[in-house]
Amino acid sequence: MSAYLIVMREGPLLDDEAMAQYQTRTRQLASKIKLKPLALYGELIPLEGVAPDAALVLEFGSIEDAMAWYKAPDYQVALQYRLKSAEFRSFIINGL
Repeated sequence: MSAYLIVMREGPLLDDEAMAQYQTRTRQLASKIKLKPLALYGELIPLEGVAPDAALVLEFGSIEDAMAWYKAPDYQVALQYRLKSAEFRSFIINGL
């Protein structure tokens, strides 16, 4: 069953260089886990409540795949740059 990793940026970027480092490092990750970007910081149209500043959605084959990718040592190094760059919320949700 597919799973989706959703990341929401809750405010403006505070450190552009940290975000650039995050993006460079994540593009260089060599992972055996397949992921498919479905939405990457595109236009947000709020319908209910306050929309996040930015959001992305990644599709994985399963929750286990998404968790393995997120917990991988190389990603954890890159993640520190994203967390330094702004305030984020993220979660994984099962698909149908």
